Amino acid sequence: MRRTRLSCAIGLAVMATCFMPAAQAHESHSSQADTHTSSLVSDVTETTAQYPLTIQHAFGTTVIEKKPRRIATVAWANHEVPLALGVVPVGFPRQAFGDDDGDGMMPWVKARLDELGGDAANLYDEGDGIDFEAVAASEPDVILAAYSGLSEADYNTLSKIAPVVARPGPRWSSSWRDMIRLDSAGMGMAAGGEALIERLEAQVAENVASHPEIQGKSIIVISHIDPTNLSRIAFYNDNDARVRFFHELGMVSPQFVTETAVDGRFAGQISAERLDELADVDIVLTYGGQALVDRLNEHLLTSRLPAIQQDAVVLLENGPMGTAANPTPLSIPWVLDDYVDLLSIAANKAD
Repeated sequence: MRRTRLSCAIGLAVMATCFMPAAQAHESHSSQADTHTSSLVSDVTETTAQYPLTIQHAFGTTVIEKKPRRIATVAWANHEVPLALGVVPVGFPRQAFGDDDGDGMMPWVKARLDELGGDAANLYDEGDGIDFEAVAASEPDVILAAYSGLSEADYNTLSKIAPVVARPGPRWSSSWRDMIRLDSAGMGMAAGGEALIERLEAQVAENVASHPEIQGKSIIVISHIDPTNLSRIAFYNDNDARVRFFHELGMVSPQFVTETAVDGRFAGQISAERLDELADVDIVLTYGGQALVDRLNEHLLTSRLPAIQQDAVVLLENGPMGTAANPTPLSIPWVLDDYVDLLSIAANKAD
């Protein structure tokens, strides 16, 4: 087993939180795999990187001595960066949430892998945390984790296997741009990463321009509601990638949501006594089915909220669409149109 030790300065206190994406897919995109993946970015062969590379992140500095050939990833969606840039990772995590066919991959990942002529690679299970043995078995030259919840202990253990491109700030707070920039830099393909960002930004801008009805609408992303106990409602705040993506689409967060985005936290909660603060929320997005909507309409407090009364609710179930609510390099071109269409329907109801 190859082991590369890095010098690093550990100085960031991390928060113990968990990330559980979920949701519903639109099957119309299954037939459009080639179009969506091929138009993302041209395969890039980059020779301009100067070694050794030095990458700053939350745990200090990673030094990459030479061009990495074997790329492994951990945590959420980091494998999409090398795939988008034409590189098949030697190992990446099996997808647990939103995988509707049981192959351990999102449809956009499988489509891109097929396009590049790769196989299922080495899929490892992260249900109980990072499988360090499986990562080591893939014999990587670098490990990408720019979007992650890596702890200090995780980082130290992974660093004994290969250089690690860790998260730049608090857990699970990296934007999709952060992920692309850091991960592509760790591959020695920073210019390719910038080209990918530009391509995705143009696609988002075009979509935004065609949906003026969602501009300025306030939205809350409810992460958890217990239909049997509505005394507290949990939500994602402005530090979360999902919420920041709404801002890119021209939507806004309610003030009480923004106020919880302190000290690196990406979620908050509101008690039943304060539910009147949701009165100015135009759209509610949450994970669940019709039974949840029925319960919200029956509850004495939530039934009086304008967004509930007007059915300005976007429901995402356990499938690719809801998983892609957390934007990633390959999911954005795959679901953007359908995703914004759902927001548009809700926005029209809120008028």
